[in-house]
Amino acid sequence: MRLVGHCNCGVVKYECDEQPQITAVCHCKTCQRQTGSNLSLVVGVKDSALHVEGETLGTFVTRGDSGQDVHRSFCTRCGSPIVSRCDSAPGIAFIKAGTLDDTSELKPSAEFHLEDAQPWSPRLEGA
Repeated sequence: MRLVGHCNCGVVKYECDEQPQITAVCHCKTCQRQTGSNLSLVVGVKDSALHVEGETLGTFVTRGDSGQDVHRSFCTRCGSPIVSRCDSAPGIAFIKAGTLDDTSELKPSAEFHLEDAQPWSPRLEGA
């Protein structure tokens, strides 16, 4: 599976030629704030296989529930979140799935931070 995507304005683009290591739903409060929704669908890939380019790529660092930093990269022009890298998961980049050109083959197999999930948010069967 080749993963290709971009931000809303198209200035930041990325691609990854390796298979995802995981596709998951994150319910943490920070992802809820970042997406403006009840969750964030992420695709974990080998960081070294992800190639991101664009002059408007910015990064904001937050503290994760692990106590370690989470580096959240986004387009500073349109605000689209692109990828997160967690110090607690070295070597993995978590692509924000909503920025992918094609999401038809994605099927989440895990959920993170269920303790922060909205009570009305459905759970993934078998995750």
